[in-house]
Amino acid sequence: MAISKERLEKIAGNIGNARILILGDIMLDEYLYGTVSRISPEAPVPVVEISEEQLRLGGAANVANNVAALGDKPILLGTVGEDDASIKLSQLLKSRGIDRDFLINDKKRRTTIKTRIIAHSQQVVRADREDAVEISDDIERIIFDRFKSVIDDIKAVIISDYGKGLITESLLNKVIPACREKGIFIGVDPKESHFFNYKKVSVVTPNHHEAGFVAGRRIRTENDLKDVGKTLLEKLQSESVLITRGEKGMTLFTAAGEVAHVPTVARKVYDVTGAGDTVIASFVTSIAAGASLVEATIISNCAAGKVVGEIGTATVSVKDLKEEIRRFTAEH
Repeated sequence: MAISKERLEKIAGNIGNARILILGDIMLDEYLYGTVSRISPEAPVPVVEISEEQLRLGGAANVANNVAALGDKPILLGTVGEDDASIKLSQLLKSRGIDRDFLINDKKRRTTIKTRIIAHSQQVVRADREDAVEISDDIERIIFDRFKSVIDDIKAVIISDYGKGLITESLLNKVIPACREKGIFIGVDPKESHFFNYKKVSVVTPNHHEAGFVAGRRIRTENDLKDVGKTLLEKLQSESVLITRGEKGMTLFTAAGEVAHVPTVARKVYDVTGAGDTVIASFVTSIAAGASLVEATIISNCAAGKVVGEIGTATVSVKDLKEEIRRFTAEH
């Protein structure tokens, strides 16, 4: 891949002029930090003495946070409950400069909360509070009406599917054709159970476990990888498939027959929480800034290498991104 540092930095510098709609499952991430010095006498589990609490944006809200951190204008569309968690989430969005006008309050659903307990830089346990059932027809109608109200003002759509019920087949059957008619780029961070509902999108970004599972073939070798990538492209009829491979980097498959391997730039991996959110956000913002599919892959790989070095969900700024690009081009 003969792509120069100057070209990649130019693309990164162009990020910040697009409105990007994020449609997906919105969550509140709660982090409890502490230390362990003893085992509970009640059960063979560690006792974590909590010293710090943090609330962060999760799920589709973290994707929006990543888009905002890079300088683009996110429009976050999804549901929350009518509860304290939705109020806290709205406050977090406001603090990040993200509009909450497209959040739909659903009286029948709780706001999803994921609570992680961290001790000595390691996650000890996670507890989820959620109602992971499909949204009602009425809520789906409201979601699509809100989507249509901004379709002429957006450069791209990111579908952030965590399997919590917002992304229904019927909603996709309306959103995807509407985007294609307008020439709007569609990026999808998929859920295995819905995988083949994302037909004719611009890019799908499964990790290698997800990709192998839905293709019915475990990825052990490079030939396995190529077969899986080809299978997914054909079944999805998509413009591209980007398979993230952990310490092996990423591989892009395009409908034009291009296969591009991008090695990882991560030097330390503390936590992969939210890494997929960063990949899809940086990929789509790069496309909106004029990148090719291969260029967007390199840039999103650089962004992911940065966030996995942080504990919990993290974001990347354009400054961070340029530093990672310089490091990547120096190494490769």
